[in-house]
Amino acid sequence: MSENHTRAAAFPAGQTAGGATVVALHGEIDVLVAGTLAERLDALTALPDHDLVLDLRQVVFIDCAGLGILCRTRNRTLARQGRLRLVTDSTDFKRLLHATGLASLFEVQPHLP
Repeated sequence: MSENHTRAAAFPAGQTAGGATVVALHGEIDVLVAGTLAERLDALTALPDHDLVLDLRQVVFIDCAGLGILCRTRNRTLARQGRLRLVTDSTDFKRLLHATGLASLFEVQPHLP
């Protein structure tokens, strides 16, 4: 990996906007940050009826560990009758979702709600 890439190691607390918690992620979401990110998202998805928005517009790389975290977050949110939205305008990320068969599982929007 390039030294120019930044890890998504410091995760913001999330801000509430319109009843949803918005968490902006940045850098690389890979196996090196998977554990920390999973803990953070598990805490956010522990509540019932939670509306969570993950802003991925500043994410430059995501690997299978990162996709696994997104799937886990989706499953935890839906199990608690919540809603998960991904915000990205990246055609590469959308192509990745299609290639992995995950496109129909996620609600993807180009802009924050």
